[in-house]
Amino acid sequence: MKKTSCPNLHPQSMCPAFGGLRVLTRIEGARVCLVADQGCLYGLTFVSHFYAARRSIVSPELMNVQISGGTMIDDVRAAIAEIASDPSVTFIPVVSTCVAETAGIAEELLPDEAGNAKVALVRLPAFQIKTHPEAKDVTVATLMKRFGDFDSPKREKSLVLVGEIFPVDAMTIGSVLQRIGVESVVSIPAAGLEDYAEAGRAAACAALHPFYERTVGLLREKGMRIVSGNPVGAQATGQWIERVGQALDLDMDVVRAVAAEEQAKAAGVIAGFEGLSGKVIVAGYEGNELPVVRLLLEAGLDVPYASTSVARTPLGEEDHQLLSMLGTEIRYRKYLEEDMQAVVEHDPDLVIGTTSLDSFAKERGIAAIYYTNNISSRPLFFAAGAATVLGMVAGLLKRKDAFRKMKEYFTLP
Repeated sequence: MKKTSCPNLHPQSMCPAFGGLRVLTRIEGARVCLVADQGCLYGLTFVSHFYAARRSIVSPELMNVQISGGTMIDDVRAAIAEIASDPSVTFIPVVSTCVAETAGIAEELLPDEAGNAKVALVRLPAFQIKTHPEAKDVTVATLMKRFGDFDSPKREKSLVLVGEIFPVDAMTIGSVLQRIGVESVVSIPAAGLEDYAEAGRAAACAALHPFYERTVGLLREKGMRIVSGNPVGAQATGQWIERVGQALDLDMDVVRAVAAEEQAKAAGVIAGFEGLSGKVIVAGYEGNELPVVRLLLEAGLDVPYASTSVARTPLGEEDHQLLSMLGTEIRYRKYLEEDMQAVVEHDPDLVIGTTSLDSFAKERGIAAIYYTNNISSRPLFFAAGAATVLGMVAGLLKRKDAFRKMKEYFTLP
């Protein structure tokens, strides 16, 4: 039988469970019980603490004898009891990964509470959840189902923001929304379980990232009005503010005035980069890549190719249609090999991508930076976000020749 090769071997995402751990290890009073084999335990613990988790992760020993002998659930319960012996622990998320899910972990056999702590099962198997951004969605939806206060009366001028955002962005959004008459804003993922409870009382939800489908679906089912899009770039900023105003039935004269002002600020920032030119490829795995592409296009840059690890979703359809119309090829559920081929075909001046793709680009003398550490760790929204991102990109494009020279220096004659 003739062997055939698969051209795409390397999907671009961390282990999906990492996304859930990123959310859970930042909750005050939480201590994760990770139900995983030793290899997964090591890798997930390492990467969680590398990305600034400040909570311990506890795990029952999960070896073949526990799985085949049928003692796994007893071992998990024992681990929960051990964690609960610490009175400072107020929340024990039980994270079930591939091995535990394959063996079968029954939620009804776990306690709802232990000691001072509430207990919740979060199922994050990689064979079902493809990427770590989507695992964040599963985790947030699980927490909202358990802790969201959907029974109390809605706070009619309150908004829940769904999606991880840079702290400065949260402050900017809060300030702008206060000016248009929003009385309460809560963001999830959050550091406190009380924030999830409060989120259930909001009148509307603004989904800032397109992969929070399960969370948004739950909130819509509970009667919340949904605001799509995000305030990235000039036109989208004004549009987003007006959508929030409409969703919360605010004074639209005030809303339009603020929207016009913020749109003008963002447009002014973008105009300040007049003359910025270059070809950029954006290929991250965080799920929020398309708004970044939109901003780069609005600033006059050429973005022939963009890719993301998440699937195409209704929440991101508006960006998909716009970017496609403007000539950007978009790949969902991308593979490293696809991104590498795009670099070869388009020969960009700058790559904003994954570490593997960046290495490939630098070997070719192309300027390249890691998307996660350089985009997700900076403000992105409103005029301040535009100034930060475009300033960084402009600086990199000015220094692009340095990468060519480095390649020449290290290339053997």
